Amino acid sequence: MGKRKADMGRKYRELDSKVKIAVSGEEAIRPELLLAFPYERQGTEIEVRVDTEEFSALCPWTGLPDLGRLEVRYVPSRKLLELKSLKLYLLSYRQVGIVQEHAAARILADLVAAVAPRRMSLVLDYRVRGGLHTAVHAEHPRRRGR
Repeated sequence: MGKRKADMGRKYRELDSKVKIAVSGEEAIRPELLLAFPYERQGTEIEVRVDTEEFSALCPWTGLPDLGRLEVRYVPSRKLLELKSLKLYLLSYRQVGIVQEHAAARILADLVAAVAPRRMSLVLDYRVRGGLHTAVHAEHPRRRGR
């Protein structure tokens, strides 16, 4: 039993080091590409919804592409997100080894920094891989009780 536990511990340490190496590729992510333009509220509050079926990043363990659908919803305050800049920003993830949960959190943080919305949420929904389906939901500001 002791040897098996030691082997499992070694495997997890190896996995941890691979994740750290892969996530270190985050310097390729380009939040400076995100552009915003002024928005003046015209009475009714609006919600903007942007989605794409073409999000991709690399699996940090296999190096294979992870493909998914990204949906962003936000209520603007004073800025709107310029869509071409969003597309270019998302393309910067294509060569980055990053787990889905980190990608969702990073995208949300970068978008919030770019447009300072009243509210924003996103869903990063990866295609089924290995028989498992995962969708990650992130929001700003975070609702209490979550």
